[in-house]
Amino acid sequence: MINIDKYTEIKDNTSLLIICNKANLQVSLKFYFNEDEIAYILEANTKNNVDFLYFNKLAYYAIVAIVEEKEFSYQTNEMYRRLGGKVLRFCDKNFIKDLQITSLCDKQNILSFVEGMILDSYIFDGYKTDPKRLIHPFDNLHIISKDIDIKEINDLRTIGEATEKAKDLVNEPVTVINAESLAANFKTMGEEAGINVEIWDKAKIEKEKMGGILAVNRGSVDNPTFTIMEYKPENAKNTAPIVLVGKGITYDTGGLNIKPGDYMNDMKSDMAGAATMACALYAAALEKLPLHIIGLFPATDNRPNHNAYCSGDIINMYDGTNVEVVNTDAEGRMILADALAYAKSLKPMLVVDMATLTGAASRAIGPYGIVAMNKDAGQFMETMKLCGQEVYERIAEFPFWEEYDKLIVSDIADIKNSGEKYAGMITAGKFLAYFTAYPYIHLDVAGVAMNDRPDYYRGKGATAYGLRLIVEFLESFCK
Repeated sequence: MINIDKYTEIKDNTSLLIICNKANLQVSLKFYFNEDEIAYILEANTKNNVDFLYFNKLAYYAIVAIVEEKEFSYQTNEMYRRLGGKVLRFCDKNFIKDLQITSLCDKQNILSFVEGMILDSYIFDGYKTDPKRLIHPFDNLHIISKDIDIKEINDLRTIGEATEKAKDLVNEPVTVINAESLAANFKTMGEEAGINVEIWDKAKIEKEKMGGILAVNRGSVDNPTFTIMEYKPENAKNTAPIVLVGKGITYDTGGLNIKPGDYMNDMKSDMAGAATMACALYAAALEKLPLHIIGLFPATDNRPNHNAYCSGDIINMYDGTNVEVVNTDAEGRMILADALAYAKSLKPMLVVDMATLTGAASRAIGPYGIVAMNKDAGQFMETMKLCGQEVYERIAEFPFWEEYDKLIVSDIADIKNSGEKYAGMITAGKFLAYFTAYPYIHLDVAGVAMNDRPDYYRGKGATAYGLRLIVEFLESFCK
């Protein structure tokens, strides 16, 4: 990750970025450029709509970035994040190691720029043997601002560190991150951030009769885990905990309902929900948010080996519910159901789960946001949608009408683990909601957890999409 600090004044012979918007363009430029340079910049912007210019001063670069104000502030802040990534790539291409930034723009705009630069600096290339593999020549960002304090910068770094951890976990293959090593990583994170971590092994899971986790695990040579992370500071504002639940399928073949080959290429990412939620909890603890937060993370892979569970099986779940299996590729909801049922014992104020759950979610809204539903959590849902706008990890809320309940009714058991051919993301949510008895929000990140092409500062591969949303949401309880 890049280093960030504050300068009190501009240093000579160090590359400088001036960030402007249309309203303060001329005022911003007059301190740093001569009349001819200002005329050139203004003409390029007004006549040709050029919004990124630079002057090679031989010893350093002078760079001008012009951001157009959007209708809403959250849209403008997103433009600044994207600019952060663009500037980082420019610095890398031109072997700029140090950059100063100054601006007359709003403080939140500049923080968004810095955030984008931090997020875009992530690289996962440890398996490349070429010594010339991609690295960032750029190292140091120096902020010249009286309004921004060190804590705000450190909070951005914390989010960046948590995001990198989540991305690393998701990008690693299952040969490195199986259920046990995922839990071990959560344990290490807990030790770093002051979070109590309890890991249930297979024997404990069997003793607790978590039938969903055990069923999905039957085809695997690796043992399942159930990780409980608890952060409870003495000054916690909430008397009942906020519970974060994440799907930890470390690799999903589809089981006996095996996926076509191309659909398995990114299935190491099927534990993105667990990785993202655990790392959001990690960030909240490092920021010392005054909240009691518990994380629940069931984990296993889903393979068609040994005595793998199959369609027609009746699975007795943690809470005693009998589930008819009609599709072994609907495995994520099986392990999440046990965790959600366990959450009842915690008497939570709210439970939020995150999962790469359904292809239907991706088909519904594409790679542009999270599909969400809520049960008895309407006010929390509205806050979460606003938080999603602020960090540009947006939420599309889908209906949760009672008619959808009928689609998961089983003829021979209490419910079945997959609904009809339509509204798959909603029936999956209905299956999960069956195991809840508290305010509940379901987040399906199937369309955004992994990118098959670069996407601004989110990059290619694992995105940790939803992590900044959850941290922003948790911070909203502290304001």
